[in-house]
Amino acid sequence: MHRDLDITIDGVSRIEGHASLELKVKQGVVEDLKLSVSEDKRFYTQAVRGKNALNLPNITSRICGTCSYAHLLCAIESVENALNVQPSEQTVILRKLAAYSMIIRDHAMHLYLFSLPDAFGKESVLEFSEEEMKWVNEGFRVKKAGNTLSTMIGGRAVHPTSLAVGGVASIPKKEDSARIIHDLKEVRPLVLKIIEFFYNSQFSLKQNTRYVSSMNDDFSYLGSSIIDSDGEVIQKSGFMDHFFRVVIPYSEAVGYELEGKDYVVGALSRMNLKKKSLHRDTLKDAASFLSVFPSNNIFHNNLAQAIELLHAVDSSIEILQMDFRLEERVEPVLKEGEGIGVVEAPRGLLYYHVKTGADGLIKDANLVIPTSQNQIRMQMDIKQLVEKLISEDKEKGVVEMEIEKLIRAYDPCMSCATHFLNVKWI
Repeated sequence: MHRDLDITIDGVSRIEGHASLELKVKQGVVEDLKLSVSEDKRFYTQAVRGKNALNLPNITSRICGTCSYAHLLCAIESVENALNVQPSEQTVILRKLAAYSMIIRDHAMHLYLFSLPDAFGKESVLEFSEEEMKWVNEGFRVKKAGNTLSTMIGGRAVHPTSLAVGGVASIPKKEDSARIIHDLKEVRPLVLKIIEFFYNSQFSLKQNTRYVSSMNDDFSYLGSSIIDSDGEVIQKSGFMDHFFRVVIPYSEAVGYELEGKDYVVGALSRMNLKKKSLHRDTLKDAASFLSVFPSNNIFHNNLAQAIELLHAVDSSIEILQMDFRLEERVEPVLKEGEGIGVVEAPRGLLYYHVKTGADGLIKDANLVIPTSQNQIRMQMDIKQLVEKLISEDKEKGVVEMEIEKLIRAYDPCMSCATHFLNVKWI
């Protein structure tokens, strides 16, 4: 294989949204690399200005169909902080349940439909044999359980209607909870099976970076402060003092650095930093798999997601056994304020900072998306991978496949950050 290459990848497959890649290799060294998010700009931060703050969650949940719950929950928290609204303990618990339902749905889709074909060396699940398709059928069962849970707690699986500033519109009925507990217990062995599968995966690319996640006591996805693998604790209010926006001129999405250096968010970061906070049943049954963490192998993001699937199932089962009662929603009073929301989306740390006027209308909004935060490190990993493959004299088809596999390991959502790779070799 030539050590001088110009590669253009017009669309990366099996990811959320659209991205392209251009790189130039000379004498085995990557001289230029451009990973660009090619979504059209949608101007959400401008679109919400002048809107009633109470409507912000339903507007920004449309940023992404897959992660709509994460955007809605983060927007709710930021607005509640701006308006000094304190939700009830039951409301917080139900929001955690909503986040777990999102994790089940999203991780099942990524692991079974996007990453599994890589493990089997196939272009997509459409190429699977009858035996291999059993994995996909199991994935649909897991995802269905998550969809059902999302529909019960949020009103529907995507773009929920029952979660709002100050409270929730409905509570789980005992008969519905019992039915979903049954479904979750039925798919739990399947989740343990997919954990073992990705534990045995030999894919590897080691990183030298920092891992960042929100910090909480129970591995829920509603954050308090922020921590990194160097031991630094950052309060939510200090986010923009430490995380700096980097304009990427060839991409529709910006990047972010932590005090001038690259970092990674997502399931791998969460598992590296707070695996001891996982549900007790998950800690017990996944103990041998958890020994992998902390890990600096980006492909262990898949394993981390699989373990999070189990945690979400176990945590949901426990919450659904509680007795819930109808509560009056805390009625917000519109006023001037400033609020911050931090939520762990499936793909990592999601940050909202909003300002409201005296009339309760949004004056300003800043949204920091997980994939934007990973973009700089993702490019660095691609460079490392390509140079390694070139030194091993790998064929161009192998290089293309390995680049896509690496990008998919991050589970990026390009739609949030602003289909896969036809590679042109020049």
